Amino acid sequence: MCHLSKLAEQNYLAAIGEAGKDHVLAKPFEDPGCGSNLASIGTIMTLLPEPPGRILDMGCGGAWTSIFFAKRGYEVVGQDISQDMIDLARQNQAQQYVDERLSFVCRDYEETDAHEEFDAVVFFDCLHHADDERAALASAYRALKPGGVVITHEPGEGHSIAPGSIEAMELYGVSERDMPPHLIIGHGKDIGFKKSRIYPMQDALLDILYRQPIPPRYSKAGRWRAKWVLDAAFRPSDRFSAIVVMTK
Repeated sequence: MCHLSKLAEQNYLAAIGEAGKDHVLAKPFEDPGCGSNLASIGTIMTLLPEPPGRILDMGCGGAWTSIFFAKRGYEVVGQDISQDMIDLARQNQAQQYVDERLSFVCRDYEETDAHEEFDAVVFFDCLHHADDERAALASAYRALKPGGVVITHEPGEGHSIAPGSIEAMELYGVSERDMPPHLIIGHGKDIGFKKSRIYPMQDALLDILYRQPIPPRYSKAGRWRAKWVLDAAFRPSDRFSAIVVMTK
């Protein structure tokens, strides 16, 4: 029997209406977080193995991430639990002319038929919707070739109680969970991933570097700011939002 949150994910596109559908189809360019999303997808491409290679894009939604990966030269399979989303993803695919490198499968990302087929598995802002994130990561592990990587881009502690998350859960019945690096890496070690590394979320770096006034370089505030930037860049917290890379 499907959990209520999974049913909500399957029915999400219908729940958000035509305006919501148009928004999903236009991502990332009509999204308020466009700049952050573009910076994040660029960072993930930097962390991926060089193309050509095969990527499994979990929870792909309307497939804007899948399309970016395909245009970069990867062979991509986008996977999503919602058939409505897969239909929208195929519409997006047709508009973006990436037919030869991109395909889709409608399936729960806590399950997969793939076995050692992919060079990378990506969870971009979707693992925190899982009922069982451990099962989703184990599914990714099975799908990876030896030496392949899973990359997660997920919110950390406090996400579940943020106003936007509470509103989404109340309106749509979806799951909005904290998914900090220590939780992901802990599961990963138990599953069998050999190495892990945490990278700062691009949105946090944009806040520090571009969205706040820059104090004079030699002032006390300037020195504290420099330390803050270095801490965020080189010692990202295992509790806050971050990018995690784990190697099989």
